[in-house]
Amino acid sequence: MNLVWQRFTLSSLPLKEYLATSYLHRFLVGLLRPWRQTSVLIQWGDAIAAALLSLVYALAPFVSSTLVGLLLVACVGFWLLLTLSDEATPANTSSVTPIHLLVLLYWGIAGIATALSPVKKAALNDLATLTLYLLLFTLCARVLRSPRLRSWIIILYLHVSLIVSVYGLRQWFFGAAQLATWVDPESPLSKTTRVYSYLGNPNLLAGYLIPAVVFSLVAIFAWQSWIKKALALTMFIVNSVCLILTFSRGGWIGLVVAVLTVMALLVYWKSADMPRFWRTWSLPIVLGGLLGLLLVTVIFVEPVRLRIFSIFADRQDSSNNFRRNVWDAVFEMIRDHPIIGIGPGHNSFNKVYPLYQHPRYSALSAYSILLEVAVETGFVGLACFLWLIIVTFNTALLQVSRLRKLRNAEGFWLIGAIATLLGMLTHGMVDTIWFRPEVNTLWWLTVALIASYWTPLPQHQAQEENLAN
Repeated sequence: MNLVWQRFTLSSLPLKEYLATSYLHRFLVGLLRPWRQTSVLIQWGDAIAAALLSLVYALAPFVSSTLVGLLLVACVGFWLLLTLSDEATPANTSSVTPIHLLVLLYWGIAGIATALSPVKKAALNDLATLTLYLLLFTLCARVLRSPRLRSWIIILYLHVSLIVSVYGLRQWFFGAAQLATWVDPESPLSKTTRVYSYLGNPNLLAGYLIPAVVFSLVAIFAWQSWIKKALALTMFIVNSVCLILTFSRGGWIGLVVAVLTVMALLVYWKSADMPRFWRTWSLPIVLGGLLGLLLVTVIFVEPVRLRIFSIFADRQDSSNNFRRNVWDAVFEMIRDHPIIGIGPGHNSFNKVYPLYQHPRYSALSAYSILLEVAVETGFVGLACFLWLIIVTFNTALLQVSRLRKLRNAEGFWLIGAIATLLGMLTHGMVDTIWFRPEVNTLWWLTVALIASYWTPLPQHQAQEENLAN
């Protein structure tokens, strides 16, 4: 049974040996190597790539999606230049991971869905957008292999998110115009300010801040000096408060899932040094304490209680009712296109959805990650997407186990990556923000962070690690 799981998660896949004998890999990688040897600029390739990524993550919350798209095009073009001018060395070969293979497979399925789409022109435009995001992952995975550049990108994102959160808190204290009806008009909270900072939407802001909360929390443990730890604690408090003040129910649920995951993994990380009693009871005590604090907050803080209870109001809440009507239409779309879907992207969705929508319930997407993937690429694409998620989490857990044995503090960033993905997935189950560039770029950055730590394990060792996990 363990061997089946090992093969399913590609834990000991001999990628290095395969790529060493692959004619396509040998032909493409190194095609421009003679030019690289004479170019002064390209010798600083990884640093330039990190600068391009820095522009993406520094500007994403403040600029239009069009400008972010242009930056992604620049990143992809430079990745292609680096890949074609690389040397086919063992170090470059080992940079390809099982996660890369499944990302490539998902892209291939999306390409087939585009070819078979009832709205091929719209699907082709969206396939190009999807390609930009997936190649952004490959560039991030390459750059983040450098501990120095990895640290820089994480620090940059945390400082940018701090600026975003501070402006969100300013909106709470001084007021902000509500740009849409984000709360049921009949709710007691209809006049409550929901902060949205520079992103223009509180749900989108909540999705953007989930990684910020998680990475600032693990930074308290990963950063060594007390000044840095104090900065990380400040970031954690400010980001958490700002996320809570979005009053995004999906964001709150994602935050709870992410923080509980971080605490559970931190207890696992520290358990080897704990006395027997704490090794047994620390996890129940920590998780029980956090859940108790959450329960007390729900009981005694009225705005939180009203917002949480609205989740269970079913169609009595206008937001719930809207999603239910959209989901009913999406289920009909999946029923009519079950195998390979209608093609990737919101343009395809916007062309087909009006044929199924209920009156007065127009929508830009399926308001759920899994439903959106299913309607775009069918059950084939959904199966590949779930496989990608499973392999990503398994890879992360294997590397956390390896770094824990080495007492390497880099493992804290992996803990943050696992919690971030879980939090973003949970939020994305009931919202549409996951496909927005401000959030989607962070998703692929986090997946790339996990891929950057990947180290191929011998088959017997991979079997032991899988069994332990």
